Amino acid sequence: MIDFSKIKISREDDLLISKIVKRADRYRKGLKRITLYMDLSVVHWFTPLRLADLLAADEANFVHDISGITRHLDRETGKLMNHFSPRYTAKVNA
Repeated sequence: MIDFSKIKISREDDLLISKIVKRADRYRKGLKRITLYMDLSVVHWFTPLRLADLLAADEANFVHDISGITRHLDRETGKLMNHFSPRYTAKVNA
C-alpha cells in the first residue's frame, strides 16, 4: 500500500497538479478529482512529470497521459504497469 505520508509534493507542483485535475475534468466526466489528484501525485513522486508542459499540452497528448495514468497506475505500489510511459515524463540525467 502506498504510504502517502512519505510523498512530498512542492507547493508549485501541488498547484500545477490541481490545475491539471481541473482541466482533466472536461475530458473525463465522472472521474473523482481527489482520485486523479492522488494518482498524479503518486506518479509524479515515482516517475517525475513535466507538470507545466502537461498542463499546456494539446488535447490529444493531454488526454493520452491522463487516461494512461488512470488506466495503468498500480494503486498498491504507485508504479505504472504495462510499459506505459507518459509523454510528459521528466528527462532524468543518468
